[in-house]
Amino acid sequence: MSQALAIPDFMTVAEFLVWAPPTAGCWQLVDGVALAMAPASPTHAAIQAEVGSLIRNHLRAQNSPCRVIANPGVVPRVQSDCNMRIPDLAVVCGPIRRDDTAAVDPVLLIEILSPGNKAKTWINVWAYTTIPSVREILVIHSTEIGARLLRRQDDGSWPEQPLLVSDGTLTLDSVGFQVSVESLYAGTWLQPAD
Repeated sequence: MSQALAIPDFMTVAEFLVWAPPTAGCWQLVDGVALAMAPASPTHAAIQAEVGSLIRNHLRAQNSPCRVIANPGVVPRVQSDCNMRIPDLAVVCGPIRRDDTAAVDPVLLIEILSPGNKAKTWINVWAYTTIPSVREILVIHSTEIGARLLRRQDDGSWPEQPLLVSDGTLTLDSVGFQVSVESLYAGTWLQPAD
């Protein structure tokens, strides 16, 4: 009889990176505990792909050294030895090296908020604010058109509440990007093609 692989009670990031999960899929490490992540809904995945493409195309047009990475590991500064969170998208501006195990010095992190993971997503968002290189965190709704944006202030602090962006233009200063909020939803039931 074969034994199922057990999920350890506690792991460091180093242990997590060599661990073989008992089931396929995406996992993140939260305070030393490995947590499975549910597959993205088609709406969530479509928004992720559209946002990633819009930002990638903008960066290429600007000849920017920055690039978009989907589902990267990021390590918050607080309890960095036992946390590796997985945002939906990150923008990094340094080189990506062969031995990188996480996104190095991300400037922008993006989460797509699904109905079943609101609390966990916001816990991750506040953990992202401890990463010194992060300048903005964008949380995009997946059940209505709108987003919330956190932008690091000039003194290095973060606002207590994110800025709600529900119509008009979304501006991401970290990558010099502007887009209509509605265009983030192209091809979804929220913004069907004309």
